[in-house]
Amino acid sequence: MKILLVLLCCYASLCIAQPKKYSIHTVAFYNFENLFDTINNPLTNDDEWTPKGLQHWDSKKYYKKLHNLSQVLAEIGMGENSNSPTLIGCSEIENRSVLEDLVKQPLIIEKDYGIIHYDSPDKRGIDVALLYQKKHFKPTSYTNIPLIIYSKDKKATTVKTESFSEDEPEIAYDNQRIFTRDQLLVTGFLEDQEVHIIVNHWPSRSGGEKKSSPLREAAGALNLKIIDSLQRINPSAKIITLGDLNDGPYNNSVKKVLNAKSKKLEVPALGIFNPFESMANQGLGTIAYRDSWDIFDQIMVTHSLIQSDYKQFQFWKAGIYNKPFLIQTSGSYKGYPKRHSATEIGYSDHFPVYIYLIKEIR
Repeated sequence: MKILLVLLCCYASLCIAQPKKYSIHTVAFYNFENLFDTINNPLTNDDEWTPKGLQHWDSKKYYKKLHNLSQVLAEIGMGENSNSPTLIGCSEIENRSVLEDLVKQPLIIEKDYGIIHYDSPDKRGIDVALLYQKKHFKPTSYTNIPLIIYSKDKKATTVKTESFSEDEPEIAYDNQRIFTRDQLLVTGFLEDQEVHIIVNHWPSRSGGEKKSSPLREAAGALNLKIIDSLQRINPSAKIITLGDLNDGPYNNSVKKVLNAKSKKLEVPALGIFNPFESMANQGLGTIAYRDSWDIFDQIMVTHSLIQSDYKQFQFWKAGIYNKPFLIQTSGSYKGYPKRHSATEIGYSDHFPVYIYLIKEIR
């Protein structure tokens, strides 16, 4: 009897000591910076990115760019996850065709990425999209939601100034509408759990940060409206909003309009958690300008994804993917993200960002 009790105690201790196992998925966002094909589209302002354009953009350069981007996508999140990102929000893409070429690149073709993309009214012809691994994510619905904003400038012209982004919004002369990117909403099942993803690329800082701030505040208001509509249907909806916001975590569009919080304990029941605010406070960044760093690329989650119960998918941690090969090593832009130049095809002027979602395996 004593021997049996000892064996039972040992077995119980062994069971208690067994480490928990988790299913893990990486969710990423990457601004591809001018992923244009080489074909001139007469309906958009893409002349610069053609063989005869300013960039002399030919097939060799285009496929080098695709290779570089695929290298990054293959490795994002590898520190904690052996798989490439399950979900990838992306921006500054010209059309669906460039994404079809991208997912066929040798470094990621085996991941079997699906594509969700709509053409936006942006006059440069750049859009947002979502790539997803078909094995792990099953989309059930998706739609593009337009951002309808108007200029207060009666002259209906854009002012070109130095800013973080080269992205210049276009204004219609007839009704003063500013044409910019739609917000992409995708709903689907990550394994057996429904999640919603909103992919964003908010209006640029053209004309100056202060003058253009209302445009991004309008984008934040649209984003919040989408989130609210999903939560009215299901208060426990798991929502991820990500993208290049052209604002930092502390700017009005994020801090006041979305009311995003940097600490989990401060997030109200239907509120939004922004893990990138604490990184910004540490001086980290995804984009640099005049030796000053900021985090324009962000991934935020609703309260339903920051619970302590990991029986369902929950946010674990976030990061900025800024490996050495993505960084310029010489010249006046040393230390910046390695972007395209006259002598070298780089990656992007943004670093990608990512979060991990984990769920305990029973």
